[in-house]
Amino acid sequence: MNLESLAGLNDEKLIEMLKASETEAFIEIINRYQDKVHNLAMRITRNEQDTEEILQDVFVAVYTKIQKFEGKSAFSSWLYRITVNTSFMKLRRRKKHLAVGLDEVNPTAASSWGKDRSDISDLNYISTRHELKAELQKAISELPDEYRAIFILRDVDGLSNQEVGEVLDLSVPAVKSRLHRGRSLLRKRLQSFYNDYISEDKIAYGKKFRNQCSHELKAAA
Repeated sequence: MNLESLAGLNDEKLIEMLKASETEAFIEIINRYQDKVHNLAMRITRNEQDTEEILQDVFVAVYTKIQKFEGKSAFSSWLYRITVNTSFMKLRRRKKHLAVGLDEVNPTAASSWGKDRSDISDLNYISTRHELKAELQKAISELPDEYRAIFILRDVDGLSNQEVGEVLDLSVPAVKSRLHRGRSLLRKRLQSFYNDYISEDKIAYGKKFRNQCSHELKAAA
């Protein structure tokens, strides 16, 4: 079977073929998931070299461990679990706290920045937004692993609570509890950032800007 034909098959059929040692199926799995694995690893490590190594390690693990995949959860969940575990293992080996990217946040946790800023100067708005993003990245990077993984999968990648539970082998209530705790920690960090700006008068806040910043804090709640 050629690669064009394989592209039309579902994951279950590809896994069946891979278990039968049909290497073309493995190539299609790589083509189908390499971007998603790369993006998730990059958000966790924020390091391109680490991400490339993780990408290789993840697909080597898929190839060598595919016989252990029982199909109790979606293949993508199993793959994401391998990616998360490999990424955090890489971070622990490096023994450094690295910033986690937030290139795109799921709408359920996104802010309303930029929707209405008629009483804010463009330069102040851009400067403050960049500082807030940097502060948020730093706060995410300092979350304990169990909270950070859930936050990235749920609020950055947009997985459902059920899907996050499958990836991390957690119950839905456990996902909700840890997600709430992680968001609370981020909210406290953002609150401190917000208070610093207010107290130090770093920017001329208008009423609408304060409302926007308040919305940002609530979004992390």
